[in-house]
Amino acid sequence: MNYYDFHLISEFSEGESSIKDFADRAKVLGYKGICISEHFRSKKQMEKLKEECKKITKSSEVEVFLGFQARNLKELRKLSDLRREYDVLLVKGGTLNLNRKAVETPEVDLLLHPEFERRDSGFNHTMAKLAKENKVAIEINFREILLSSKNTRAHIIHNISNNVKLCKKYKAPLIICSGAFSHLQMKDPKVLISMGKLLGLELNEAKKSLSEVPEGIIKMIRERQSDKWVRPGVKVIE
Repeated sequence: MNYYDFHLISEFSEGESSIKDFADRAKVLGYKGICISEHFRSKKQMEKLKEECKKITKSSEVEVFLGFQARNLKELRKLSDLRREYDVLLVKGGTLNLNRKAVETPEVDLLLHPEFERRDSGFNHTMAKLAKENKVAIEINFREILLSSKNTRAHIIHNISNNVKLCKKYKAPLIICSGAFSHLQMKDPKVLISMGKLLGLELNEAKKSLSEVPEGIIKMIRERQSDKWVRPGVKVIE
């Protein structure tokens, strides 16, 4: 079974480590691939990052995917328009409007920590149904739990557990990520699987969230790169 960590933040945005450091660490931990989540600034920056990811993929045994993170509705519209030009579209969750828009948008691959800095879980049954329909994976973010204080950790775990229940009930895809800002914050897949079990996943479900779910996203990446792809759900038939 191949494992992937699809939410890593490099020094190109808010992180501390280079993409190469993340790839090297991923190899040591046994990951097949990783996704670097960046903030979009310009097409020139995008091309530079694409070349960097290709170069590191060739020189390492880890496949590096380039993702861009939308932090608001304006960025989501911009990144949706550019969808064919990069690998993964992530949306920074936390506000109800953006959470809802993310799961309504087929171009989106991941909704990150929908409960982030909220009293509630930021997610409901309607969003879970939309996430399933549009194949938007809902993230379980390890870093959010790891860096929380003793006073807030139980609250965060409670909210994430509620989202796990909703995703299981409505069969929306779940993905576990480290959310690491440094290669030293990356965790062994077994650690993330154990956390998934703690939050309400069965062992096979936790494993799928690190393997089959990201592999489904990778399949979509390959389709999107095809000349026949027009937009989600639409292809040219010869």
